[in-house]
Amino acid sequence: QVRLVESGGGLVQAGGSLRLSCAASGRTVSDYAMGWYRQAPGKEREFVVAISRSGPIAYYADSVKGRFTISRGNAKNTVTLQMNSLKPEDTAVYYCAADTNTLRLRSGVVAYWGQGTQVTVSS
Repeated sequence: QVRLVESGGGLVQAGGSLRLSCAASGRTVSDYAMGWYRQAPGKEREFVVAISRSGPIAYYADSVKGRFTISRGNAKNTVTLQMNSLKPEDTAVYYCAADTNTLRLRSGVVAYWGQGTQVTVSS
């Protein structure tokens, strides 16, 4: 089992920045690719970003490219999502996710989910 705990959500004005963190614990966490999904009110959960197990390879949704950056901690059991130039349409609950590889994460096949953290961007 892998346990994921998010932190760092909140309220920010459009154009501002937020940093989300996800702490993973459990067996062989370093064997998992990690990433983020988000779900806005009335919409389906959507893929945001995924990072490979070793950290150097990341995939971003087109809607966040150039504004969001994912990184992985040295111990590989934490991921940080730096969100810049936030827009009102970025408002959503953001979920940390983990699975064996980034292809599965990008496809919506997610073995482990965090509980989510709210991000609200005001206009």
